Amino acid sequence: MNFKNVVRNFVTSLRTPPGGEAARHARRAYRLRAFSFSQTVFLATIVFLFLPLFVLFLYSFNSSKGMNWTGFSLVWYERLFLHSRDLWRAFWHSVVIALGSAVSATIIGTLGAVGVNWYRFKLRSYVQTISFLPMILPEIIIGVSLSIFFAGVKARLGLGTILIAHISFNLPFVFLMVMARLDEFDFSIIEAAHDLGANEPQTLVKVIIPVCMPGIVSGFLTAVTISLEDFVITSFVTGPGSSTLPIYIYSAIRFGVSPVINALSVVMILGTVLLTFLLRNFLKYIAAK
Repeated sequence: MNFKNVVRNFVTSLRTPPGGEAARHARRAYRLRAFSFSQTVFLATIVFLFLPLFVLFLYSFNSSKGMNWTGFSLVWYERLFLHSRDLWRAFWHSVVIALGSAVSATIIGTLGAVGVNWYRFKLRSYVQTISFLPMILPEIIIGVSLSIFFAGVKARLGLGTILIAHISFNLPFVFLMVMARLDEFDFSIIEAAHDLGANEPQTLVKVIIPVCMPGIVSGFLTAVTISLEDFVITSFVTGPGSSTLPIYIYSAIRFGVSPVINALSVVMILGTVLLTFLLRNFLKYIAAK
């Protein structure tokens, strides 16, 4: 190696940043990606989704009803917890209906999915097709159909009819999620359980349900969420004194948006975040299954 090559290599080493040429190209590629279109769209989407929540949170502490900020105050939280009996009644109606319909739909949907996968019968494909109809039909059609049905059987509209309606449109979601889990199920495990002396109920409780638990929990949580926010179908089957929270809020905002609703929304958001934080290990366990 001559003297010129030594000098050239020395100069190159001074110009090359620590980590070598590969590291320099990696840093350059990272700088280019930092301003990529996909990340810009992602940031814009996050702002679009969370900015309304921030505005709602901020104006729940506004001392006036209008959009003009007049000062920090807890007056709306005071009215929420001390002077909003009808609102809390509607809230607990929604919670009871959501939990009741989710539990019922989860039990029926899980057993239905297991039955369709486990047994072979003539109307199997027909049952699968019919079970998905409430999911794909417009909500207004389901609401009108249920209203006509309840009128035909002369059922009194109230919490009972709301519960039945919510079970009917929650069923397909639970059925679909459990079916998706069962599609990955190794049925040789069932044969092994039978060889070890387990009957069908024991196989269902000790083998199939534990394996399907991630789909069952996902279906249950989805059913609770859909039931809590449903308005269209509920409006067709509700009766006097049985308003759920969406129905109550719709009735209230016709006279103007009350900051009490903002305060309730903040409480519900914080409650959801706290519940998710407390159950994070359980949710990670379910997701890993």
